[in-house]
Amino acid sequence: MFEDEKIPVEEIDRKILVTSVDWIYNWGRQYSMWPVMFGLACCAFEMIGASTARYDIARFGMEFYRPSPRHADLMILAGTITHKMAPQVKRIWEQMPEPKYCLAMGSCAISGGIFKSYAVLQGADEILPVDVYVPGCPPRPEALFDGILKIHRMVRAQSVKGVSWYGKEGSSSRRGASRDE
Repeated sequence: MFEDEKIPVEEIDRKILVTSVDWIYNWGRQYSMWPVMFGLACCAFEMIGASTARYDIARFGMEFYRPSPRHADLMILAGTITHKMAPQVKRIWEQMPEPKYCLAMGSCAISGGIFKSYAVLQGADEILPVDVYVPGCPPRPEALFDGILKIHRMVRAQSVKGVSWYGKEGSSSRRGASRDE
């Protein structure tokens, strides 16, 4: 284009998109979230079932369950956590890079379920900061998708400057959004 040429306003409106850094960054994080594989009991079958063609977890950008916690954004705790397994769960959580999210799936992961014994942890929130709870015994894949959508809403509500993992000016709280969504 030369200086003497004028661009019609209609053409400018069709070719320019204005958005915020927060929106585009969170859009990318929301649809490329990768969960770490962590099926501990019968809820894992429902989590695996969510990956089949009938339910298709790939529409959320989560078709790859990561075998390494260093590549994952989301830990889905599916099943009973015993006291013997709790240190390994915590170690995998600590190996995940920020930002990271935790989804407790099933009544055993949420509250110990029917197992009121000395060997079973009475809820994942005793060792990890759980963001979303998906109740059920075992919860259906649709319930898992509802929990994933709640995580997506949390991601969309975050501002890049307001979270603790971004720079030194981040907020003191670990999350940028409310946990009660």
